[in-house]
Amino acid sequence: ADGELVQYHYGLKDLVTILFYIFIAVILHAVVQEYALDKINRRLHLSKVKHSKFNESGQLVAFHLTSVIWCLYVVVTEGYISNPRSLWENYPHVYLPFQVKFFYLCQLAYWLHALPELYFQKVRKEEIPRQLRCIALYLVHIAGAYLLNLTRLGLILLLLQYLAEFFFHMARLVYFTDENNEKLFNVWAVVFVVTRLFTLTLYILVIGFGLPRVENQALNPERGNFFSFLFNNILFRMSVLLLVCLFQASVMWRFIHFQLRRWREYWNEQSSRKRAAAGAKQQAKPLKRDSGYHENGVVKAENGTSPRTKKLKSP
Repeated sequence: ADGELVQYHYGLKDLVTILFYIFIAVILHAVVQEYALDKINRRLHLSKVKHSKFNESGQLVAFHLTSVIWCLYVVVTEGYISNPRSLWENYPHVYLPFQVKFFYLCQLAYWLHALPELYFQKVRKEEIPRQLRCIALYLVHIAGAYLLNLTRLGLILLLLQYLAEFFFHMARLVYFTDENNEKLFNVWAVVFVVTRLFTLTLYILVIGFGLPRVENQALNPERGNFFSFLFNNILFRMSVLLLVCLFQASVMWRFIHFQLRRWREYWNEQSSRKRAAAGAKQQAKPLKRDSGYHENGVVKAENGTSPRTKKLKSP
């Protein structure tokens, strides 16, 4: 009422809030599955493997689209995009606006709810290690940004990551409905490369130039300053940047390898189709047509006379 801005800090009560929103995420997951994905699956008649991947991509498309819109709204209203210096100024960012804190709690709740969903969705054993690895990576990065007071940087990185993931899973959904339609995979490839470049640039900007200029460089866990003092050491700063560059290079290498394999399979398929079409043309023999035309089962010449030679009767 008096116009004061209320801000929040993390604490043990966050665990109760996260537990509540885990149940909300389970309910929303079931709603999307029953009223959207199951109805589409009945029409497509997919195999068991494609059925599982279709459900996974369908759920993640809904989640990533919601998260991208929500995260974009937060970073725009908080001014993190219009003022990039705010990503490292006044670090540590201990006190959070309500919408930033609520966004992080919902993100943690969603990825924690994905663990019991592996059982509810009866995911195949071959797919469980990959999905567990993906869930663990998201939980570590989101919780790390939340607990280490790097929430502003984490929001931008999540926005870039979710944007690329949205196009990938959307392309998979379109591919399952029409296997000849791979145009969205090309769109995803462009978005993926652009987001990787922005991510690497953001890391260099914040770690290489931003955090070393923070005024409060002393280690003070009580105030939330955990490691900004380390960035004064140029060796530590360069080591972190080197690890980031190596990780991004490995991601790009796997992406390029995947694209080359996909293009090679595409061209092999096209060349096999051309060879099959050429072989079919060679095997096809041209049909010999009789001179004249058929009328009531009798072959007649073009002038109306019969093409057979007439026998002359003896007088």
